[in-house]
Amino acid sequence: MIKLLLYEDNKPLREGLSMLMGGSEGFMVAGAFPNCNNVVEEVALLKPDVVLMDINMPGVGGLAGLKLIKNQFPEVKVVMLTVFDDNQTVFDAMKAGADGYLLKKTPPAKLLEYLQDVYQGGAAMTASVARQVLQLFAHAPVIEQKKDYQLSDREKEVLQWLVNGYSYKMIAGQLFISLETVRSHIKKIYEKLHVHSKTEAVTKAYKDKLF
Repeated sequence: MIKLLLYEDNKPLREGLSMLMGGSEGFMVAGAFPNCNNVVEEVALLKPDVVLMDINMPGVGGLAGLKLIKNQFPEVKVVMLTVFDDNQTVFDAMKAGADGYLLKKTPPAKLLEYLQDVYQGGAAMTASVARQVLQLFAHAPVIEQKKDYQLSDREKEVLQWLVNGYSYKMIAGQLFISLETVRSHIKKIYEKLHVHSKTEAVTKAYKDKLF
């Protein structure tokens, strides 16, 4: 059972998401709030596995809330949910430690799939956001020496699909392998790159020119 906390100032959307997630098998909503004014106390009390958080909220907003959670509870996964997919907003969220970044227009079934992926150690990133990340790294300083992390061809392939914003299930379908095999590959990728999240893996992949 994945325990969720939701932060969203739009009441109808907050209630709709709470019903969606709370009524789906394998999920429970421990709390839903309109801002992050008391986020540290709420996370400490409710002990969520994953926090789904809007960026633009009155009072203490999503980016500030994200930083507070990661400073106090680094093990808690935080997925940003927003209408924004511009470079600066994506960069700020990734830099602050977001485990995923989803647009509010993400279909409900896909949203649940992404949240499950994050809980299992992956990351949530829609394709349009992944493209923004690629654009950010396209302007990064060129690294003179390409580093070798001993990734196999299959691991590089899986990493490339992750960068493209694909979920574990979608990668399994693309490569005609099982979901467990995908998870095994990703675990090895993280170990070889010495990272703990998709954001870190994507960052290292482009800074060290792994493709």
